[in-house]
Amino acid sequence: MIRKDEKTAVIEANRTHETDTGSPEVQIAILTARINELTEHLRVHIHDNHSRRGLYKMIGQRRKLLDYLMKKDIERYRAIIAKLGIRK
Repeated sequence: MIRKDEKTAVIEANRTHETDTGSPEVQIAILTARINELTEHLRVHIHDNHSRRGLYKMIGQRRKLLDYLMKKDIERYRAIIAKLGIRK
């Protein structure tokens, strides 16, 4: 579970304007932080299939947001991909 101060730091780093908390970029960044944290958990707890299902749901949600952003504005999509290092 991502802590409040970590989430605030992610929002600060990815927002597009002063009061932005819900833009696709922010949502993608928050999901990426949660996915990375849960991935580390699953490396230790290999048989935790309930958490694995949640991870897959988060990955799907992030994929939908990335698809939306790609259709809406390809430059913003490329910027968030480069910033978060999602595509290797």
